[in-house]
Amino acid sequence: MQLRYNYRLYPTPGQRDALARAFGCARVVFNDALRMRREAREHGLPHISDADLSKQVITEAKKTSERAWLGEVSAVLLQQALADLNTAYRNFFASLTGKRKGPKVAPPRFRSKKDNRQAIRFTRNARFSITAGGKLHLPKIGDVPVRWSRDLPSDPSSVTVIKDASGRYFASFVVETGDEPRPEASSEVGIDLGLTHFAVTSDGRKVDNPRFLRKAERRLRKAQKALSRKEKGSVNRQKARVMVAKAHAKVAGTRRDWTHKLSTQIIRDNQAVYVENLAVSGLGRTRLARSVHDAGWSQFVTMLEYKAKRYGRHFVKVDRWFPSSKLCSACGTLRESMPLNVRTWECPCGTAHDRDINAAINILAAGRAERLNASHESGRDGACRSGGGQVRPPHGVAQPVEAGSLRGAA
Repeated sequence: MQLRYNYRLYPTPGQRDALARAFGCARVVFNDALRMRREAREHGLPHISDADLSKQVITEAKKTSERAWLGEVSAVLLQQALADLNTAYRNFFASLTGKRKGPKVAPPRFRSKKDNRQAIRFTRNARFSITAGGKLHLPKIGDVPVRWSRDLPSDPSSVTVIKDASGRYFASFVVETGDEPRPEASSEVGIDLGLTHFAVTSDGRKVDNPRFLRKAERRLRKAQKALSRKEKGSVNRQKARVMVAKAHAKVAGTRRDWTHKLSTQIIRDNQAVYVENLAVSGLGRTRLARSVHDAGWSQFVTMLEYKAKRYGRHFVKVDRWFPSSKLCSACGTLRESMPLNVRTWECPCGTAHDRDINAAINILAAGRAERLNASHESGRDGACRSGGGQVRPPHGVAQPVEAGSLRGAA
């Protein structure tokens, strides 16, 4: 499977200028190509092929005085900008036709030089390399110092250089890794996600919600107030904006590190993991939106899913409409309603339930049943049979692995 390994970059002032030039050239090529595609569609002209588009916005554009500076950067990153545009259009049309699942995808839009996040991608054709001294050699940029927190498991197929809103630089390598099955565990677990407790497992364990954003609100409020007092367009306002971005980056990084550790522990200790398929996007539009986004359920479930696949564990999402809280795990009695303020309840069969633990136990049972049905209705090749789910899902987008750093690393 493909994974992403991210490392911090520390470019010199000259290399920062070269990277800024590369970001700008990739952005211009993307916008020129998007403009040509839109104009062709508006005027009823035939679709411009990828080869003709590349020739016009890159090859021919370099010969003009207005775009001659495109030759100052690697041609590969310009081609990758066109590849990003083509991917955006494919996702948009697949969403229109219903081939792409999930929320509707909007058509591609123009990139702005004011975007707080900038990125360029180099493939193997660009001949990027890691030097003997441990630096990342990028064509027409130079040897950029890297803070290596771990070794790459294999030769990377591409590297994306990213500048985030706080001004930090990162190198994101895509590498091909094999599955690393762990010794088989004897336990299975169902997980009920919540806000009071981030996760409650079927064995009775309750993981407190760390609430990283809530704990940082005072520091964030102070930084945002300082930003609001600065004059628009001033250097001090730009400095204040970076301070706000750094504060948010710290919250996001702390949450991601904590989520990685918890998901790794759960996957290591259990042979099968079952969670509820929550509609996080819908919950994010309620009055609990801030708490829902602060919890980071989607990130946690995504980590569980790809780590289970990598380490030879089973992972199942239970239908979000399954009444896990209202169903008695002892006798199967279904209550008509269960308000959120009811945290404990007693079934007519005499069993006293903790709401969250009971839900986790029911998720465990439902996940086992769904997994058993899928194994019966699917073939050994992982192909989906009538009514069955896919046992062996196809390779998806490269996922970021868990964070790690050496002693003294930034």
